Amino acid sequence: MNVRRTQTVLDRIVEKKKLRLDADIKDTPLEAIREQAEAAPKPKDFRAAVRRKDGISLIAELKKASPSKGLLRPDFDPAGLAEIYENAGASALSVLTEEDFFLGSPENLGLARNVCSLPLLRKDFIFDKYQIYETKAMGADALLLITAILEKDDLGRLIELTNTCGLTPLVEVYNKEEMEIALRAGADVIGINNRDLKTMTVDLATTARLASLVPEGKILVAESGIHTHDDVKSINLPGVDAMLIGEALVMDNDPGCKIRELMGTEHDS
Repeated sequence: MNVRRTQTVLDRIVEKKKLRLDADIKDTPLEAIREQAEAAPKPKDFRAAVRRKDGISLIAELKKASPSKGLLRPDFDPAGLAEIYENAGASALSVLTEEDFFLGSPENLGLARNVCSLPLLRKDFIFDKYQIYETKAMGADALLLITAILEKDDLGRLIELTNTCGLTPLVEVYNKEEMEIALRAGADVIGINNRDLKTMTVDLATTARLASLVPEGKILVAESGIHTHDDVKSINLPGVDAMLIGEALVMDNDPGCKIRELMGTEHDS
């Protein structure tokens, strides 16, 4: 599949990912990875888990590093963090599996799965059908599709294949044009990225602006730049079901306490 150039850090990440994908396909051909996917357990219902209930849901992220900030947590312990996140009230987990820029690993997803009953989102840079089968084979329940890097027709095909595999596609958008593309492609779980990847600046008002474009019935997830309870209140809007938070949790000395602070439940027993 063709990948769109974005003139952002995404281009470097995707080029490296293409090289890794070529090597993976040589090691495990498409037919073999498809068979592994078919043999994998039935995925958990990520949609149902993150849909808004009594209040906004939390997708807590296992993230060791980022391209802009480098190493976030030297003592990164995926299994330990997964247990903390679940016990503190997260509704689902996001697990970085991208190796070169985020220091992630598919192994981290397996470690989280072993100790956690929550649905798991594979956070990576996915642009080929091979990666969708791979995602199911590694035990994830959902995956990220980034509208900015995908051609319109390819996005639709990848959404369809993801759904066929029983996984949930979380389709990420940043602006009005990308939101319109995602909706036309059939996205029903949409992540609104508050970060401008060209300038790396964050504007939490992006969530409100783009949420107003979405018809009822879709699941919306606010992403990036959520660090305080006031930030949570600013994106906790009608129609916004969940928020995805990574850096604020992994960089805190007490991630469980941080979750309760963000959710406004720090005084609950």
